[in-house]
Amino acid sequence: MSRILVTGANGFVGRALCRTLVDHGHNVTGLVRQAGGCVSDVDEWVDATRDFAGLASTWPEALTPDCVVHLAARVHVMRDNAADPDAAFHATNVEGALRVAQAARHHGVRRFVFVSSVKALAESDPGRPLREDDPPAPQDAYGRSKLAAEQALSRYAEETGLDVVTVRPPLVYGPQVRANFLRLMDAIWKGVPLPLGAISARRSLVYVDNLADALMHCATDPRATRQCFHVADSDAPTVAELARALGRHLHKPARLLPVPAGWLRLAGRLSGRTAQVDRLVGALQLDTARIRAALDWQPPYSTDDGLAATARWYRSTH
Repeated sequence: MSRILVTGANGFVGRALCRTLVDHGHNVTGLVRQAGGCVSDVDEWVDATRDFAGLASTWPEALTPDCVVHLAARVHVMRDNAADPDAAFHATNVEGALRVAQAARHHGVRRFVFVSSVKALAESDPGRPLREDDPPAPQDAYGRSKLAAEQALSRYAEETGLDVVTVRPPLVYGPQVRANFLRLMDAIWKGVPLPLGAISARRSLVYVDNLADALMHCATDPRATRQCFHVADSDAPTVAELARALGRHLHKPARLLPVPAGWLRLAGRLSGRTAQVDRLVGALQLDTARIRAALDWQPPYSTDDGLAATARWYRSTH
């Protein structure tokens, strides 16, 4: 049994991770900004300071975790209203992450698992699945902040000996998912025609319980020391395949129109949504061979299992 501190424990991924850790017998403390929302059997620690500014001084004396999994972050949004998005993301995702790592090391933590994003590396693949050591080329403020955090934590690890493990997931889905994935289910449920039938590019994604399982392994397996891992489901469906599978599980067949990708890109340029359309029609596959080889890790759930669970949640709540 390990003692694990999870930041952002009442969020979408945080709740799944805490549930997985508890189910496997680990002692879990959830660090949250607002009380409530953690799964049962998780000790809750509320720290409302901005970007973890006071964390080192408020750390409970009795809290001595073996590992910290850092999930808390300023998340990616399609339309950011911040006056300076780069500065806003940097303050939380870089400076905040470094403060948590520093406080953790000061209180005897040996391992720090940083949940980054494939956006720290790229928005599309180069014709083959992206590997962990591919040259990074983030395209937005969120991706740049995640890459800067990876680099800052790597330097801190070299200076202090803290064991930093980095995990880069792609799009995460599952019950209680929000943003574009939820909007896709809304459209399928309402029978809205979608111009996705001709898109053949494949994109990796990860079911939230698969990501939680991988993070548990990264937090507890000695073989994960100072590694960077890509984590994704075994399948990388096209958007059309994803929509059809969701429609099957929602019992609402997806209405897909075979609009050529070139037409969609033209529409994106004319509407000022080039980046959004490129993400929709471009390929983004991740190579997950490293975590499979290093930790003998396999996703415990298939993509179809994950989509079925997500659709059951949607049907029960909408």
